[in-house]
Amino acid sequence: MNLTTKVLIGMIAGIIIGLIINLSHLNTAHSLINYYLVDGLFHTVGKLFVNALKMLVVPLVLFSLICGVCGIGDIKLLGRIGGKSFILYLLTTALAVATAIGAATVFDIGQGVHLVTQSNFTGKSAPPLTDVLINIIPSNPIQAMANGDMLSIIFFAILTGVSILLVGRKAEGLVETIGVLNEVMMKMVNIVMSMAPYAVFCLLAKTVADLGLDLLTQLISYVAVLIAVLLFHLFVTLQTLLLVLGRLNPIIFLKKIRNAQIFAFSTSSSNATIPVTFRTVTQRLGVDNSVASFTVPFGATINMDGTAIMQGVATVFIANIYHIDLGLSGYLTVIAMSVLASIGTAGVPGVGLIMLSMVFAQVGLPLEGIGLILGVDRLLDMVRTAVNISGDAVVSAVVAKSEGKLEQSTFNDPNAGIFDLQQTHLDQESEKALADIIQQQQSSEPGR
Repeated sequence: MNLTTKVLIGMIAGIIIGLIINLSHLNTAHSLINYYLVDGLFHTVGKLFVNALKMLVVPLVLFSLICGVCGIGDIKLLGRIGGKSFILYLLTTALAVATAIGAATVFDIGQGVHLVTQSNFTGKSAPPLTDVLINIIPSNPIQAMANGDMLSIIFFAILTGVSILLVGRKAEGLVETIGVLNEVMMKMVNIVMSMAPYAVFCLLAKTVADLGLDLLTQLISYVAVLIAVLLFHLFVTLQTLLLVLGRLNPIIFLKKIRNAQIFAFSTSSSNATIPVTFRTVTQRLGVDNSVASFTVPFGATINMDGTAIMQGVATVFIANIYHIDLGLSGYLTVIAMSVLASIGTAGVPGVGLIMLSMVFAQVGLPLEGIGLILGVDRLLDMVRTAVNISGDAVVSAVVAKSEGKLEQSTFNDPNAGIFDLQQTHLDQESEKALADIIQQQQSSEPGR
């Protein structure tokens, strides 16, 4: 079996085991199953895997983007790639929230529903747009890397790549070294991915075991419409953009992006999925590293399609529950706020709820209404993240195609970039050759 099949089996098995634990009430606070299995083994293995993915993000983005800038060799081309990516990400976000508001209004979700707030929600203040723009340039790049500030890392990597280009031929050795480091990081991605089937099983088993199904049935109209709009955006809106703007086959795209979607669904984190998305976009879809190294981390930071859809549906749902008529101007405000918030809250933890609280405050909805939907947000966040990284991949492919940076033969080849477990095995001949080189260097050193 290939890796995708194994991960799918792990995902389905995790959901089944989680449902069994939840429905049989084995996940009570003091039960042995909950202590040793759900909060013990499942939680530990899942967290180890997510941490391993996050560990790769900063060095992978840094090295691949420097390589990408050096590979482009044209600052104007880099500016075009950045401009196209930015416009497309904002366009998909606007289309996402508009579709969400339209669907939620048509189905009139929330009317006649009587719910008690499940938890108190205190709105967090989003950073001003000026602060976000100022913080793009890091006062301490090492600290930015430690904090995972993606926009700051992108800026520093681009500036480093441009500076290397200005140095010229003297920097050839440095460029070659960074290229090798980039290859090393991709090998590390392969090693981590080899553990995916077991980690995905644990992540989903814990999530489903913890999820309150009673609450899910109470919010069935909200959950059903939100998931339906997310799937519509994934299979219709994004694929139409791919077909019209990129002249690429959506069926091939959906088959090849499936692996990254499963990772995103399991981890609920676009940033944690960056290594897998990057590998899929470059090796499976044929997008050149010079484009993907910018569009993938940039999209993981500001592309909020799934979150924008949640905002649109949640706004209509809560407005109907509290019998507040927002009107056309209110819904237009939601669309504008969702697009602006996707930039203004980039890289902030808990970005979805921060953006939602901003929207609620702007249109006059009570913030405690967010507490009604918090119980099911973990499940829906998984679907939203899968949609988000799909949008990143679509924009990457479209931008690459427009710049002649997409290898069409790789995109059309169903076997291109398929993960092979042999990639994680040590080659004994290469291992011995490297050991011989190291021994020769040590023996030639004085005093050895």
